[in-house]
Amino acid sequence: MLLSEQAYKKIDKEIAKFPDDQKQSAVIAALTVAQDEKGWISTEVIRDVAAYIGMPPIAVQEVASFYNMFQTHPVGRFTLTVCTNLPCALRDGVKAADYIKQKLGIDFHETTPDGLFTLAEGECMGACGDSPVLLVNSKHMCVRMSEDKIDAMIEEIKRHGESA
Repeated sequence: MLLSEQAYKKIDKEIAKFPDDQKQSAVIAALTVAQDEKGWISTEVIRDVAAYIGMPPIAVQEVASFYNMFQTHPVGRFTLTVCTNLPCALRDGVKAADYIKQKLGIDFHETTPDGLFTLAEGECMGACGDSPVLLVNSKHMCVRMSEDKIDAMIEEIKRHGESA
């Protein structure tokens, strides 16, 4: 077992929401718990989750690689995913991404040398009218991200994230 006892208890709570013969329905929740604990979804974690919920590993891999909220390679402690889909791109999404690249000194799919930030390019996040839009760790949506707001967000993460 690769995860903590607490993680398996969280997965058990998700499995309990489904009939006994459909515990595979908790695969997304199980992967979310695993990623929250490990930071990303490795091949070993995929095999472990598959065995725990009774699915073939390839089926769990398909889920992990289909949804962009799952990281299937090592990433920084904070993944900043910027929407560059056409509506956001037309409303400064690409400009915001370029600013973050310059500020952090990394490109998409790269991690800062201190391991704190990874920059990712995302698809539509359903908030086109509030662009530029970005997600922090696929959980916290930030909207209307001007350069000042990006600066403030990065500084806040640095202040609180490095010690967390």
